[in-house]
Amino acid sequence: MSTFETRNKKRELIEKLIKSALIIASVISILTTFGILFSILFEAIEFFQMRSFWYFITGMEWSPGVEGSKFGAVPIFAGTFVITIIALCVAIPVGLGSAIYMSEYASSTTRDYIKPILEVLAGIPTVVYGFFAAITVAPLIVKAADAVGLEATFNSALASGVVMGIMIIPVISSLSDDVIRSVPDSQRKAALGLGLTQGETIRDIVIPSALPGIISASLLGLSKALGETMIVVMAAGLRPNLSWNPLEDMTTVTVTIVNSLVGDFEFDSPETLSAFALGLVLFVVTLILNIISLSLIRKFKEKYKVNTLWLKEKRKINKTLFMMPL
Repeated sequence: MSTFETRNKKRELIEKLIKSALIIASVISILTTFGILFSILFEAIEFFQMRSFWYFITGMEWSPGVEGSKFGAVPIFAGTFVITIIALCVAIPVGLGSAIYMSEYASSTTRDYIKPILEVLAGIPTVVYGFFAAITVAPLIVKAADAVGLEATFNSALASGVVMGIMIIPVISSLSDDVIRSVPDSQRKAALGLGLTQGETIRDIVIPSALPGIISASLLGLSKALGETMIVVMAAGLRPNLSWNPLEDMTTVTVTIVNSLVGDFEFDSPETLSAFALGLVLFVVTLILNIISLSLIRKFKEKYKVNTLWLKEKRKINKTLFMMPL
């Protein structure tokens, strides 16, 4: 056997080993996901054998650990929804705006200073954000509400949502900046050559091209907001409160799960098993949001292909007109 054949066999063996390792890694990821799902599912089924599933998803009162305990999860999911929406209303405009500025307007020197400062926020522990919400943001909200004749509590969904939004700004900003910068510069030059201003180029070319990545960044921020616990505990309270008023105290699914698991109840009691039921519903909600986001990403990718083809055709027409003799 020649040296060349031996070397080829070694390369083929290495390729097979790498392929096998990648397949094993993919299988482990899939099995881990199903393992998490089934570990929640079996305990949740046991809970629903004790309590009504219909009341769990439609009930308006959550009062475990008392005589005649009730497990209506609507107040908990309402609080989760309110706080998460407030967080996204803060994080997406600020994060996307800073990403557009860093990628399209800022000089390289300015960007080198701004981006590390934003990314420092991602490394701050959530308990520090909780202190910031409870000590600084909540009193400011109470004073602002009093100034306009409104009543606000020191434990409010608004304080929790605002600080949670600040926490996920670097996630959306950093990922969106990378996606926007990955848009080919030739598209910007082509749009400017066709007479578009820089703002119109960003609006009509750059953002649509980067939109699938921006949606993914926003979804990652949403997932981080849904899973946050410490900020809610310190700034929004523990009371399941069915209210759409962000100036009132309320709680979220993750906080209630922690409270259910660290209590003094038996593991097979409804109070403890309710944590798995909440986790299962949260898993399903997150899965639905992922499916919706994937469909949106596909839709905008198709739209982006159409816009790119239109831009190329217009460039060809303009080039032809420019080369025509007068």
